[in-house]
Amino acid sequence: MTDALQIIAHGPRADAEAAAAALEADPATESVTFSILEEDEDRGIWRIDAFPADEDEAAAVPPVLARFPTLRVAVEVLADADWLAMSLSGLPPVRAGRFFVYGAHDQALAPASAIDLRIEAGAAFGTGHHGTTVGCLAAYDALLKRRRFERVLDVGCGTGVLAIAAARTGSRVAVGTDIDEGSVRIANENAALNRSDARFVHASGLGHSSVRRSGPYDLVFANILAPPLVALSQDIKLALKPGGLAILSGLLRTQERRVFAAYASKGFRLVRRLHRDAWATLVVQRP
Repeated sequence: MTDALQIIAHGPRADAEAAAAALEADPATESVTFSILEEDEDRGIWRIDAFPADEDEAAAVPPVLARFPTLRVAVEVLADADWLAMSLSGLPPVRAGRFFVYGAHDQALAPASAIDLRIEAGAAFGTGHHGTTVGCLAAYDALLKRRRFERVLDVGCGTGVLAIAAARTGSRVAVGTDIDEGSVRIANENAALNRSDARFVHASGLGHSSVRRSGPYDLVFANILAPPLVALSQDIKLALKPGGLAILSGLLRTQERRVFAAYASKGFRLVRRLHRDAWATLVVQRP
């Protein structure tokens, strides 16, 4: 794909959420990076921004969105520049409980009372601005008010922000995995920036020797997508100590029931659910 594209869809919340679920369910678009958020509260308008990585994804997204005729769809060519870095430079820092997530451009704003996490995204997911990342940090902050977690695993680590947050709050072991080698490199760089002992490995699933050797875990983060959350439910159970907790995100509110059903069938109980925009975060506990 010669030009980087942004595909934008606006419309009612129900149709925007249904379209987002369709993008995740369709094999041709399930790997497309996209966000969904409320654009106009008074008019009830929600917005999807999709960023196809190649020509096949660029061709596949519009037909999926076209299934929802109430959505207005536009395709824009992004400027020939480091548009990701430019967009991140305009994002404000994020506060989630005790955590303050920021980029280099906002380093001076970090409050002394917060645990500051400097996260440089590069091409990895997880700056802290997405509803799923904020949900995970908020859920983790609430859990920390009652206990500490000695061993933490972050499945699908992206920038590494969640494992780094764990290492910065006293976890002796904080391990992250990702199927994308670039994300693992960025996560390890972020760990060094934050003087954190979190470590990250390139792996698919939970079978990597470093993951097995460091377990079982008191807490597992899994901020991925609904289908892999379902597929990994047994592996996550086996990775946890009895009574251990998992923070699950990357799922839309409309996918909560299906994801939790997979964990309930393994004996997990629901501890808490959090919602941010169209996204959900579930905290579940192994029996």
